[in-house]
Amino acid sequence: MTCSATGTVVTVPTFGHTPGHQSLKVKLASGDIILAADACYFRKTLEDLHLPNIVFDKAQMLDSLKILRRLQPAGARIFYGHDPEFWQQVPQAPLELI
Repeated sequence: MTCSATGTVVTVPTFGHTPGHQSLKVKLASGDIILAADACYFRKTLEDLHLPNIVFDKAQMLDSLKILRRLQPAGARIFYGHDPEFWQQVPQAPLELI
């Protein structure tokens, strides 16, 4: 993992989807969040350890999912890359600000 000067943002190597994929661990007052991006498309991907059909390295991606799983019991919230059900629960910016 690579740390920012304050340790507020830390990269988490989550290889597999691509050779050098990185996720971000962000420390907030409300608790850590993990911006998983393409390391974990959907909540079900993490729950079932179900890989997409096309990945760079299946073994590495499975290892990355297990890393993300281990962060959850410590209270980290995973932000999945493409899960519409998850994103419906995340507060959105008003359209006029976009």
